[in-house]
Amino acid sequence: MNETITATGLPPAFPDHTQLPDEDGTFVKNFQEHPQSIILTDSIAPVVERLHPDGQYAIGQDCGIYWRSTDPLERGAEAPDWFYVPNVPATLDGFRRSYVLWREHMAPFIALEFASGNGEEERDSLRDSFASRTPLTVAADGTTTKPGKFWVYERIIRIPYYGIYEMRTGNLEVYHLIDFVYRRMEPNERGHYPIPVLDVELGLWQGSYQNQELLWLRWWDSQGNLLLTGSEQVEVERALVEQERERAQQERERAEQAERKVTQLAERLRAMGIDPDAEN
Repeated sequence: MNETITATGLPPAFPDHTQLPDEDGTFVKNFQEHPQSIILTDSIAPVVERLHPDGQYAIGQDCGIYWRSTDPLERGAEAPDWFYVPNVPATLDGFRRSYVLWREHMAPFIALEFASGNGEEERDSLRDSFASRTPLTVAADGTTTKPGKFWVYERIIRIPYYGIYEMRTGNLEVYHLIDFVYRRMEPNERGHYPIPVLDVELGLWQGSYQNQELLWLRWWDSQGNLLLTGSEQVEVERALVEQERERAQQERERAEQAERKVTQLAERLRAMGIDPDAEN
């Protein structure tokens, strides 16, 4: 009896970060997005370095998170303006083009969107109305409807914390994933949103950064102390050095003044015929 063996082709392997698009051809929507990302990354660096002394963490800034393979490929990605992923390498073979969920299996811990408009794109339609979230749907002919990013973050990637900052209005909303559903958080007495695992708080700070006076999204520690950027830390240290220099100068001036008074007193005593150096 003869058997005919027919070769069965295996499906192609899912692509990795080197095979996926790293941009969708759109412009960054405003001049504030990049400095906003930098101030967050710079100031939280000591926190995540302390949590990950082995360096196993990644921070993405306007980079794609691929959660499904589609045609075209970029339709299967969302690109938060800022996100942090624990317990993954910062680079893969020396660089990283995107974050591919089916390759690394670790969801980002927090994602932040800097909305140039009113935040409806980031919020996915109506506020606090779960029925309005746009889910992934497949038509009879196999075509799919691209879901809203809120739905993707909540239902598929399951990012524990999601923040939406409307840069024009200064409105900030933070959501926490509880029982697989995003619940909008209430700020604490400082107006901040605590992220206990990181031992930090997220809030808004009015000030100048990179020559722009704005209301910036920033980190504080759990005691309410602002986490400084590297340049701010240098300024603080420089101010402390200057303060110490001024204190030392004042001490020298006081010592010199006291010495002059002793000298003047000794001269008066000698004028009165009294030797101030004589032993009793």
